[in-house]
Amino acid sequence: MNKIIMTISLLIVIVTFQAEEQSMNSICDFEMINIQGDTLKLSEYAGKVILVVNTASKCGFTYQYEGLEKLYKTYKDSGFVILGFPANNFLKQEPGNNEEIAEFCSINYGVTFPMFSKISVKGKNMHPLYNYLTSKDTNPEFGGKITWNFNKFLISKEGKIINRFGSREKPESKKIIEAIEGEW
Repeated sequence: MNKIIMTISLLIVIVTFQAEEQSMNSICDFEMINIQGDTLKLSEYAGKVILVVNTASKCGFTYQYEGLEKLYKTYKDSGFVILGFPANNFLKQEPGNNEEIAEFCSINYGVTFPMFSKISVKGKNMHPLYNYLTSKDTNPEFGGKITWNFNKFLISKEGKIINRFGSREKPESKKIIEAIEGEW
């Protein structure tokens, strides 16, 4: 009898999880924990153009924090925001805890754009947000594995994925700036 109850409970959890996954039609449907530990609905950014970036403090691309901050300061008053998601998935290049990451970003790069709690952006522990961003089902045009730190997804004012940029694409590149400006 206990096995039957456990099996039924497991099936309910799976069906519920699948239903929640299917109902995610926009990045704005997600709730995340910011780097200070507070739960935040991404719907708070509805109506803004969003650049989602997986970050790391000890990476060859860490210098991109500087370009991301300049980009944010340039366009934030026009309805643009950058959301940083620290991840330790690539050669353990983000070993710190949230407090250490926040301090590093502030002291070294003056980061003022929203940063979130460290998550996994690939593998079996991938956060549902990154599952949504990388899945070919929810993102047929720009889906695919996160290849390294500082992959970037551009999200429209309606919360839809409209572009993707690899780690080597600098935040201040003409390609990224034109894509952002194309949303106004």
